[in-house]
Amino acid sequence: MAKPSQDQAEVKIQRSFKGPDAQAGQLYLVPTPIGNLDDMTFRAVATLKAVDFIAAEDTRHTQKLLNHFAIDTKKISFHEHNTQSRLAELVDILQSGQSIAQVSDAGMPSISDPGMELVQAALDHGISVIPLPGANAGLTALIASGIPPQPFYFHGFLPRGKSQMKDCLQDLVNKRETLVFYESPHRLKKCLKAMNQVFGPNRYLVLGRELTKEYEEFIRGELKEILNYLETVPLRGEFVIIVAGNDDPQSRDQQDWQAYSLEDHVAKIMADQNVSSKAAIKEVAKIRQIPKRQVYAAYHDLDWP
Repeated sequence: MAKPSQDQAEVKIQRSFKGPDAQAGQLYLVPTPIGNLDDMTFRAVATLKAVDFIAAEDTRHTQKLLNHFAIDTKKISFHEHNTQSRLAELVDILQSGQSIAQVSDAGMPSISDPGMELVQAALDHGISVIPLPGANAGLTALIASGIPPQPFYFHGFLPRGKSQMKDCLQDLVNKRETLVFYESPHRLKKCLKAMNQVFGPNRYLVLGRELTKEYEEFIRGELKEILNYLETVPLRGEFVIIVAGNDDPQSRDQQDWQAYSLEDHVAKIMADQNVSSKAAIKEVAKIRQIPKRQVYAAYHDLDWP
């Protein structure tokens, strides 16, 4: 949603439960359990029963929740693949004076799930957006991790591509804040190996698995230790990754490199991260903020202007 210009800017006040805002159609953002149905709040159940429609990420999945709590409200599918085609329909419903509750499959709407576009569209049309508190996997893992919970930086899922994943992690390597990621079981090792290369094998982290469910598990240790452990066990369930912040932001990419020549710096990156010279040259150039061609020339003993 584009910010208004200085000429158009104005303060807008939403009074969710008093005044005219409370009489029109409203959009409720309703969190759902991340595994244990007992975590559903009384208010969430009452809201899902009271609204005219439920916009659900997966209507079949949500139906199981509705059946459990004897909720018979009409459902409309709303997910990442039909967001744009559904927005106008949902806004029309809200503008007609009817209310909608938006839910994802688990946890908070909009947090690594659909929802943001609907919130923006509702606000653009003067419709009140009312959030309900509730379950969230990232915060649940964070408070039990033993790593300082504030400040923290929530990232969610990393990019799928290997190089994009590493580039993203490189942007985070010097953050002092505790880092929070989500990951699926089939991508977990790939993600942790990338973290091992970028953050270093001694960075401390905690994996939260199957949170709130019968087989809930926390795995705590340094990256190298956790990678070794994961080679011995099957990976099941969704994971939250809590990574300790960098206590010494200079240590990974600035403290040491000033003592190295370009060619020695490339060689060190290759040895530490087990990557090719091409990848190491790219990383050295990024760390030092100099052209890749300059690093390439130094490593291959070529002339550089």
